[in-house]
Amino acid sequence: MLKIGIILGSTRDGRVSPAVAEWVLGFTKDNTEAEFEIVDIKDYNFLEFNNMPPGMLNRQYGEDNVTRWSQKIDSLDGFIFVTPEYNKNISPSLKNAIDHLGPEWANKAAGSVSYGSTLGVAATFALRQTLSNLGVAIVPSFGALSIFTDFENMTEFKPGDHHADSINATIDRVVMWAKALKTIR
Repeated sequence: MLKIGIILGSTRDGRVSPAVAEWVLGFTKDNTEAEFEIVDIKDYNFLEFNNMPPGMLNRQYGEDNVTRWSQKIDSLDGFIFVTPEYNKNISPSLKNAIDHLGPEWANKAAGSVSYGSTLGVAATFALRQTLSNLGVAIVPSFGALSIFTDFENMTEFKPGDHHADSINATIDRVVMWAKALKTIR
């Protein structure tokens, strides 16, 4: 069975990504082709990526948390990133978590569910560029949520029903692509 991680892309206090990730997870309950789990980058306590030479070259990581992160990402066949948009980009904590690894990401599929004042679309595009450089195949569909209409007071998550089609399409494509890519890993 495929394993897909729903990765929380924020570590800040008061973050809403856990609620969004739980909502996305709810769309997967009838999926029989994959197991889905929420993966919180906050659980890995990353310091700023500043190693030389990078451990990713030989998968020799000096910190236990990075080794655990490597093992978690290695165990997954695909990803759905739940990312806020910060200054038309992904959060620094998500970029930092991604940058700690290299080969663990390759030849896997990913999708995104973003949120922000402009639906997080710029964050999705920035994430696509970062992941494609690591050999991740990014599905074309994605979820895009507004902090003005899908969150009450910009903090309490209350998504509109109209998002179901884009979330289902993202999940379906991540599973389909992950299944295909597993044959070449």
